[in-house]
Amino acid sequence: MLTKLHYTVSANLIQEALNSLPTVDMKSTINTPNGNFFYDPWIIKSEYQNTVWQSILESLPLDIGEARIIILDPGQCYQCHADIDDRYHLNLSGSECFLIDIDSQTMHETTHDGVWYEMDASPKHSAANYGQVPRVQLVVRKLLTNNKLVDPVTVQLTAIRLDNKDARFCFDQFISGWLNKANKRKTITNFRYSPSEVLIDIERHEINELEKLAFPEFEMRTV
Repeated sequence: MLTKLHYTVSANLIQEALNSLPTVDMKSTINTPNGNFFYDPWIIKSEYQNTVWQSILESLPLDIGEARIIILDPGQCYQCHADIDDRYHLNLSGSECFLIDIDSQTMHETTHDGVWYEMDASPKHSAANYGQVPRVQLVVRKLLTNNKLVDPVTVQLTAIRLDNKDARFCFDQFISGWLNKANKRKTITNFRYSPSEVLIDIERHEINELEKLAFPEFEMRTV
């Protein structure tokens, strides 16, 4: 689930970042879209330009999506979910903290070692802080691939009998992980969403598998 990358950040730079954390309850986004949310590189917000946060982001010399400072207080965990897009993680502080692969029932310790990690977000997962100090991470979305399809069909998924919050939970439980893998198989592209529906361009031969995952929480049709 976690792969160590060759990109690192010095302990001094991490300490400087911890000394200048934004005042947030849990999450703070430090960059902004510059085109399509999932496919185009994001740019740093003006208030973070020429700061330690820009220096840290530039230590990951890749085109990146949304970058968020995420704080998990002692005793907290996340609701389990999967994501269509993988993540890059840099741990800034915390002890006795774990990323939990729900599907394989495996725990991965996360430590503030100054190393960027790439995370496969296709399994259902959570994170937990069992320690005594906040777990602070910089979490960056990996951009989706603009895949070139051979026999594309546009599919619309619409939630049935669910409010937006429940629809998002069900989508991430049953569909997001499959879409993550399909993006890597290069069989989907042009993913877009609103609170009430999702549109995806998909290879025709994948439609039956997606329909099985979507039923009965979502209505699926081609458009």
